[in-house]
Amino acid sequence: MFIPLKDENPTYRFPFITILFIALNVIIFFYQIFSPQGLQYYVYKMGAIPYEITHLKPVHFVFFETRESLSRLSPPLTLITSMFLHGNLFHLIGNMLFLWIFGNNIEDFLGSFRFIIFYFLSGLGASLTHIIFNPNSEVPMIGASGAIAGVLGAYLILYPGARILTLVFLFFFIRILPIPAAFFLVIWFLAQVLNVGIGGGVAWFAHIGGFLIGIVLIGVYSRRKRRKSVPF
Repeated sequence: MFIPLKDENPTYRFPFITILFIALNVIIFFYQIFSPQGLQYYVYKMGAIPYEITHLKPVHFVFFETRESLSRLSPPLTLITSMFLHGNLFHLIGNMLFLWIFGNNIEDFLGSFRFIIFYFLSGLGASLTHIIFNPNSEVPMIGASGAIAGVLGAYLILYPGARILTLVFLFFFIRILPIPAAFFLVIWFLAQVLNVGIGGGVAWFAHIGGFLIGIVLIGVYSRRKRRKSVPF
């Protein structure tokens, strides 16, 4: 097991948007937890359901607390709202740790406005990848993992040599080691691919799709940036 703790990659701009996204995710999670309806209510109300997107038909749920039919948000809107929902505290902490370590450098490279666009495009692309491979699923898809996977893909392209201070668990071997970003991120991506057949309630295809979309998006932006910097 590899747990990133921090990266040795300085930034030159304050990461306002990265911190904003983290704050929104944390605030929304604890609102869900302490609301009278509870966390599961919002998962089923605001999570993205592949069946609704592919069949253009609503899925109806009965909220077990009140036995009332739950009124869901419109399917296109859930592709956005689902990116700010998490199923439990460990889900939230893991995603926010990765966003903090890797997101500030991508925001630093893109600038705040472009980073917002990049983040949402990665998240939407990740959700659509999951939907393509699970078109009949009626299980709500939630989490910032897809968008964050896009951030990881971009980091791999931009900073492959950056060192990631990583807590490594290998049986009885427990160490904190500086690992090259390229090695860490390739291992992370291969783990998502290998876990596809396992399932376990995780949208592995969303992680894969988000990562690849992040690579493509940052590649397109980098090429445009280089063309603009070439004098004529």
